[in-house]
Amino acid sequence: MTALEKATGDVVLKFEPFVLHVLCQELRDAQLLHSVAVDSGFRNSGITVGRGGKIMMAVRSTHCLEVPLSHKGKLMVSEEYVEFLVHVANRKMEENI
Repeated sequence: MTALEKATGDVVLKFEPFVLHVLCQELRDAQLLHSVAVDSGFRNSGITVGRGGKIMMAVRSTHCLEVPLSHKGKLMVSEEYVEFLVHVANRKMEENI
């Protein structure tokens, strides 16, 4: 809270979830891994095929969190709300693990 009160610009609390990139030999391998990832709850997963034929499977979750806390140095939320957001972000981190 001390750092927030001293901020002169915009402050955002941001949590970015787990991402795993897997290089696959065959497209069917990537498709199988994609199915497993999506079925396991990693709904933002996807497959990318590069120009050289490199097949990359990205396993991504949807546990994002991005919340503005201050704008132009003015605190926009209460200390209680910041504590709540930290609790939510910590819970999301535990889900990542």
